Amino acid sequence: MEGRTISAANSKEVLINESIRVKEVRLIGPDGEQVGIMPTREALEFAYDHGVDLVMISANAEPPVCRAIDYGKFRFEKDKREKEAKKNQQIAKVKEIQLSCKIDTHDFNTRLNQATKFLQGGDKVKVSIRFKGREMAHQQIGVQVIEKFMDACAEFGTSDKKPVIDGRFVSVMLTPVKTTSKSGK
Repeated sequence: MEGRTISAANSKEVLINESIRVKEVRLIGPDGEQVGIMPTREALEFAYDHGVDLVMISANAEPPVCRAIDYGKFRFEKDKREKEAKKNQQIAKVKEIQLSCKIDTHDFNTRLNQATKFLQGGDKVKVSIRFKGREMAHQQIGVQVIEKFMDACAEFGTSDKKPVIDGRFVSVMLTPVKTTSKSGK
Protein backbone atom coordinates (compact mmCIF):
# COMPACT_ATOMS: atom_id res chain seq x y z
CA MET A 1 0.00 0.00 0.00
CA GLU A 2 2.85 2.36 0.79
CA GLY A 3 3.85 3.16 -2.78
CA ARG A 4 0.29 3.58 -4.04
CA THR A 5 -0.85 7.11 -4.84
CA ILE A 6 -3.73 8.26 -6.94
CA SER A 7 -3.77 11.84 -8.11
CA ALA A 8 -6.86 14.01 -8.01
CA ALA A 9 -6.90 14.16 -11.82
CA ASN A 10 -7.83 10.51 -12.35
CA SER A 11 -10.05 9.98 -9.31
CA LYS A 12 -12.52 12.86 -9.71
CA GLU A 13 -12.23 15.02 -6.55
CA VAL A 14 -10.90 12.52 -4.00
CA LEU A 15 -7.36 12.93 -2.67
CA ILE A 16 -5.53 9.86 -1.44
CA ASN A 17 -2.28 9.11 0.43
CA GLU A 18 0.60 11.44 -0.60
CA SER A 19 -1.74 13.63 -2.67
CA ILE A 20 -3.15 15.05 0.57
CA ARG A 21 -1.17 18.24 1.11
CA VAL A 22 -2.61 19.83 4.26
CA LYS A 23 -0.84 20.35 7.57
CA GLU A 24 -3.22 18.36 9.77
CA VAL A 25 -6.35 16.24 9.38
CA ARG A 26 -9.17 14.79 11.48
CA LEU A 27 -8.69 11.04 11.16
CA ILE A 28 -11.39 8.38 11.20
CA GLY A 29 -10.12 4.84 11.66
CA PRO A 30 -10.82 1.77 9.50
CA ASP A 31 -13.73 0.72 11.74
CA GLY A 32 -15.35 4.19 11.68
CA GLU A 33 -14.02 5.31 15.09
CA GLN A 34 -12.72 8.85 15.65
CA VAL A 35 -8.93 8.73 16.04
CA GLY A 36 -8.54 12.50 16.40
CA ILE A 37 -6.76 15.48 14.89
CA MET A 38 -3.15 14.81 13.90
CA PRO A 39 -0.50 15.88 11.39
CA THR A 40 -1.03 14.43 7.92
CA ARG A 41 2.27 12.48 8.04
CA GLU A 42 1.15 10.66 11.24
CA ALA A 43 -2.27 9.92 9.73
CA LEU A 44 -0.57 8.47 6.65
CA GLU A 45 1.64 6.25 8.82
CA PHE A 46 -1.46 5.16 10.80
CA ALA A 47 -3.18 4.12 7.55
CA TYR A 48 -0.11 2.27 6.27
CA ASP A 49 0.26 0.45 9.62
CA HIS A 50 -3.30 -0.82 9.24
CA GLY A 51 -2.71 -1.84 5.61
CA VAL A 52 -5.17 0.66 4.11
CA ASP A 53 -5.12 4.01 2.29
CA LEU A 54 -5.63 7.51 3.68
CA VAL A 55 -8.61 8.98 1.79
CA MET A 56 -9.79 12.60 2.13
CA ILE A 57 -13.53 12.46 2.73
CA SER A 58 -14.33 16.15 3.33
CA ALA A 59 -11.85 18.76 2.12
CA ASN A 60 -14.08 21.69 3.19
CA ALA A 61 -14.10 20.83 6.90
CA GLU A 62 -11.70 22.50 9.32
CA PRO A 63 -9.43 20.55 9.62
CA PRO A 64 -10.14 18.32 6.57
CA VAL A 65 -11.59 14.89 7.39
CA CYS A 66 -9.65 11.82 6.22
CA ARG A 67 -10.45 8.16 6.66
CA ALA A 68 -8.18 5.16 6.82
CA ILE A 69 -9.92 2.77 4.44
CA ASP A 70 -9.17 0.55 1.44
CA TYR A 71 -9.50 2.90 -1.56
CA GLY A 72 -11.00 0.23 -3.83
CA LYS A 73 -13.73 -0.45 -1.28
CA PHE A 74 -14.31 3.30 -0.86
CA ARG A 75 -14.76 3.82 -4.64
CA PHE A 76 -17.06 0.79 -4.88
CA GLU A 77 -19.30 2.08 -2.06
CA LYS A 78 -19.35 5.60 -3.51
CA ASP A 79 -20.22 4.37 -7.02
CA LYS A 80 -22.92 2.12 -5.55
CA ARG A 81 -24.51 5.07 -3.68
CA GLU A 82 -24.39 7.28 -6.81
CA LYS A 83 -25.95 4.53 -8.94
CA GLU A 84 -28.75 4.04 -6.39
CA ALA A 85 -29.41 7.79 -6.24
CA LYS A 86 -29.52 7.99 -10.03
CA LYS A 87 -31.95 5.06 -10.20
CA ASN A 88 -34.34 6.71 -7.75
CA GLN A 89 -34.19 10.07 -9.51
CA GLN A 90 -36.97 10.81 -11.96
CA ILE A 91 -36.12 12.98 -14.95
CA ALA A 92 -39.00 15.04 -16.32
CA LYS A 93 -38.75 16.19 -19.90
CA VAL A 94 -40.42 19.37 -21.14
CA LYS A 95 -42.74 18.88 -24.09
CA GLU A 96 -44.15 21.87 -25.96
CA ILE A 97 -47.67 22.26 -27.33
CA GLN A 98 -48.27 25.21 -29.66
CA LEU A 99 -51.72 26.69 -30.04
CA SER A 100 -53.03 29.67 -32.00
CA CYS A 101 -55.57 32.34 -31.20
CA LYS A 102 -57.88 31.05 -33.93
CA ILE A 103 -57.62 27.34 -33.06
CA ASP A 104 -60.60 25.20 -34.07
CA THR A 105 -62.34 22.75 -31.71
CA HIS A 106 -60.94 19.58 -33.29
CA ASP A 107 -57.35 20.93 -33.31
CA PHE A 108 -57.81 22.09 -29.71
CA ASN A 109 -58.96 18.60 -28.66
CA THR A 110 -56.06 16.96 -30.52
CA ARG A 111 -53.54 19.16 -28.71
CA LEU A 112 -55.38 18.52 -25.44
CA ASN A 113 -55.07 14.74 -25.95
CA GLN A 114 -51.34 15.13 -26.66
CA ALA A 115 -50.85 17.23 -23.53
CA THR A 116 -52.75 14.81 -21.28
CA LYS A 117 -50.68 11.91 -22.67
CA PHE A 118 -47.46 13.82 -21.88
CA LEU A 119 -48.68 14.76 -18.39
CA GLN A 120 -49.74 11.19 -17.61
CA GLY A 121 -46.26 10.07 -18.71
CA GLY A 122 -44.73 12.37 -16.09
CA ASP A 123 -43.46 15.05 -18.49
CA LYS A 124 -43.93 18.79 -18.07
CA VAL A 125 -45.82 20.57 -20.83
CA LYS A 126 -45.15 24.11 -22.05
CA VAL A 127 -48.23 25.52 -23.75
CA SER A 128 -47.54 28.54 -25.95
CA ILE A 129 -49.21 30.79 -28.47
CA ARG A 130 -47.31 32.97 -30.94
CA PHE A 131 -49.05 36.17 -31.97
CA LYS A 132 -48.86 37.01 -35.66
CA GLY A 133 -49.56 40.40 -37.23
CA ARG A 134 -52.65 42.09 -35.82
CA GLU A 135 -53.11 39.39 -33.19
CA MET A 136 -50.69 41.47 -31.07
CA ALA A 137 -53.53 43.97 -30.52
CA HIS A 138 -55.72 41.19 -29.07
CA GLN A 139 -53.40 39.35 -26.70
CA GLN A 140 -56.24 38.74 -24.23
CA ILE A 141 -57.72 36.26 -26.72
CA GLY A 142 -54.51 34.21 -26.57
CA VAL A 143 -54.55 34.31 -22.77
CA GLN A 144 -58.18 33.12 -22.79
CA VAL A 145 -57.32 30.20 -25.11
CA ILE A 146 -54.47 29.14 -22.81
CA GLU A 147 -56.67 29.44 -19.71
CA LYS A 148 -59.33 27.30 -21.43
CA PHE A 149 -56.58 24.75 -22.22
CA MET A 150 -55.38 24.81 -18.59
CA ASP A 151 -58.94 24.21 -17.34
CA ALA A 152 -59.33 21.26 -19.74
CA CYS A 153 -56.00 19.77 -18.49
CA ALA A 154 -56.72 20.45 -14.79
CA GLU A 155 -57.25 16.74 -14.02
CA PHE A 156 -53.77 15.78 -15.26
CA GLY A 157 -51.62 18.91 -14.83
CA THR A 158 -51.51 22.20 -12.98
CA SER A 159 -49.60 25.44 -13.25
CA ASP A 160 -48.12 27.49 -10.42
CA LYS A 161 -48.42 30.74 -12.37
CA LYS A 162 -50.81 32.49 -14.69
CA PRO A 163 -49.98 32.63 -18.42
CA VAL A 164 -47.01 34.93 -19.08
CA ILE A 165 -46.88 37.34 -22.03
CA ASP A 166 -43.34 37.72 -23.36
CA GLY A 167 -43.04 39.73 -26.58
CA ARG A 168 -44.94 37.90 -29.32
CA PHE A 169 -45.54 34.83 -27.14
CA VAL A 170 -47.85 33.90 -24.28
CA SER A 171 -46.98 30.70 -22.46
CA VAL A 172 -47.56 28.64 -19.34
CA MET A 173 -45.82 25.58 -17.89
CA LEU A 174 -48.00 22.66 -16.77
CA THR A 175 -46.61 20.12 -14.31
CA PRO A 176 -48.12 16.67 -13.87
CA VAL A 177 -50.44 16.09 -10.92
CA LYS A 178 -49.08 13.49 -8.51
CA THR A 179 -51.46 10.55 -8.27
CA THR A 180 -51.80 9.25 -4.72
CA SER A 181 -53.24 5.82 -5.53
CA LYS A 182 -51.77 3.51 -8.14
CA SER A 183 -53.77 0.72 -9.70
CA GLY A 184 -52.10 -2.60 -9.01
CA LYS A 185 -51.79 -5.10 -11.85
